[in-house]
Amino acid sequence: MLRSMYSGIGGMRGFQTKLDVIGNNIANVNTVGFKKSRVMFQDILSQTVAGGSAANVGGTPPTGGINPKQIGLGSTMSAIDVVHTQGAPMTTNLPSDVAIEGNGFFVVGTSTTDFLFTRAGNFTVDAEGYLVTSQGKYVLSASGEKINLLADIGGGTPPDDKIKSYSIGQDGTITVSVQKADGTTTTASSSDDSTKIGVAYITNPGGLEKVGGSLYKWAPAADATNVFDDLVGLPGTSGRGLLMAGQLEMSNVDLAEEFTEMIVAQRGFQANSRIITTSDSILEELVNLKR
Repeated sequence: MLRSMYSGIGGMRGFQTKLDVIGNNIANVNTVGFKKSRVMFQDILSQTVAGGSAANVGGTPPTGGINPKQIGLGSTMSAIDVVHTQGAPMTTNLPSDVAIEGNGFFVVGTSTTDFLFTRAGNFTVDAEGYLVTSQGKYVLSASGEKINLLADIGGGTPPDDKIKSYSIGQDGTITVSVQKADGTTTTASSSDDSTKIGVAYITNPGGLEKVGGSLYKWAPAADATNVFDDLVGLPGTSGRGLLMAGQLEMSNVDLAEEFTEMIVAQRGFQANSRIITTSDSILEELVNLKR
């Protein structure tokens, strides 16, 4: 009975964690660039009551093989995986909204030694002309530079010159129209990697660590290198996806799937609690035998 009680406790802990993960998935069903997680279970140690034996065909009398007798001791979590499947695109028609079609991550930060990854492409252009995230982090180019639409691409001089319009191409090229102080308008595009949006290719996206704000940081399980130049390149190169301007990648959470898993987790939790209740009733009967 004690074995069954501890197995029940382990099962309840596992399903409680599964419910926590499901709750987080559902809470982020409308979070831009969010990737859902899943909980995987595995059995733990088994107590061997009797070992197995091979067949003894030539014996007297001949006997067949005997399977081992083992009692399982419950379950535990084997992994909490982040599922990096493509989320559904949502059309916004905003020039600063960008989604990645395929593999890869946007790179945000300050330099080639200070950067994070994200799939959330709801960018804006700040007062200085820099392309930034909703948290104010700079979007980095393929060479690790901050991207300034006004000065670096449009050739304008703040605050006299103003950005009139801009667009982002599939390969990360940014085209900017600048209205000069004298009333004339000039148009220019990204000339090199320092002014084109960079995309990072990660060998194992599930190995990245979440740091909040829809951001990830490098971890040894994600890729063999943490060198910016080895990870980041232009969209559409070396397995990296292309950019889709005017669209956002939404969460890949499927509500129908999550509610189904929630019901399974709830029933599993209830079943494991019943194991503890039943084992306790049997122990109570044993204690009452001497009365």
